[in-house]
Amino acid sequence: MNAKKMALAGALAAGLAFSAGSASAEIDTKEFRVVGTWGFLNQWKDHEKRFWDEVLPAASGGKLTANAKPYTELGLSGFEIMRQLKLGVFDAAHALTGYTSSDSPAIEGADLAGVVQNIDTYRKVMDIYRPIIEKELQQKYNATVLMLYAFPSQQLWCNLGDKSNTSVSLKDLAGKKIRTYSTTLGDFIEGLGASAVTIAFAEVVPALQRGVADCGTTGTMPAYSAKWGQVVTHNIRVRLGYAATFMAMNEKSWAGLNADTQALIAAKAKAVEYDLWDATKAEDQAGMDCNASGPCAAGEPAGMVPIEPSAADDAQLKGIVENFVLKRWAERCGAECAGTWNTLLSDITGVQIPN
Repeated sequence: MNAKKMALAGALAAGLAFSAGSASAEIDTKEFRVVGTWGFLNQWKDHEKRFWDEVLPAASGGKLTANAKPYTELGLSGFEIMRQLKLGVFDAAHALTGYTSSDSPAIEGADLAGVVQNIDTYRKVMDIYRPIIEKELQQKYNATVLMLYAFPSQQLWCNLGDKSNTSVSLKDLAGKKIRTYSTTLGDFIEGLGASAVTIAFAEVVPALQRGVADCGTTGTMPAYSAKWGQVVTHNIRVRLGYAATFMAMNEKSWAGLNADTQALIAAKAKAVEYDLWDATKAEDQAGMDCNASGPCAAGEPAGMVPIEPSAADDAQLKGIVENFVLKRWAERCGAECAGTWNTLLSDITGVQIPN
């Protein structure tokens, strides 16, 4: 374990002790500049915002506060966030690993399209791959990782016209235009024989209305919250990833805090990370229910046709993962990177990158 990781582990251990009731800790007074994810989604509303606006102020006796706003309120796309964090525009940022893949192919290995088909396995994958994510963000962006979590499973949402058609398969998507937001999703879509179209999340509904895209990829509850049900007919329930997300702090901002303050932040961040995983698992199923015929506590069911993958779909999925997703990612990342992925994740995922 290097010195930086030892310091962070020590901060977390000390923070747990502080949380248990130490009254002697000396906490800095600091207002953080923070950017979060999408302001209309539950990850921001229920967890990211709560961490900065409620958890830290309460735990620090009001000494730690934040000016925290989501991407959507700041008019940002997400792709620029980590470069701005490195420059010190923000003290802390919540961002997707997919938004950093052009600078760091290795970090993309946490969430390769189609590789993991259930969230419990995915949580284990993220735990195992965490040291790679921490190393990449530190080296590429001078950032210290304090949370690692996910969004509901990324699935396919398509406007296929006839809702009476319940026998849709992955083969039916050949030739379609499918919205994407990351390189690995683009690889998967090309493996389908479809065309990848990069469209910002806020622009997907009008793009689907105008026929700029036939399908989109996003999480289950995000699709419902953004009212994709108004413009798509079918939900093809192949998991294309879980939008791996982290909260990281600018290294200079982090180093400027004393040990007690670092300890408190690390401990509280870990607690919110646990909350996020539990909430995301529940939200994943709730999103599928809400987009179909219910039940839906969030509002009226969207009435999409749910399509569970068939044995033929599973076979096609495996071929796309091996021949497009993994192969192309290995080419981007290099032999050493691919070897590390195999060592860490091949057993738990059941797939391996060929030498």
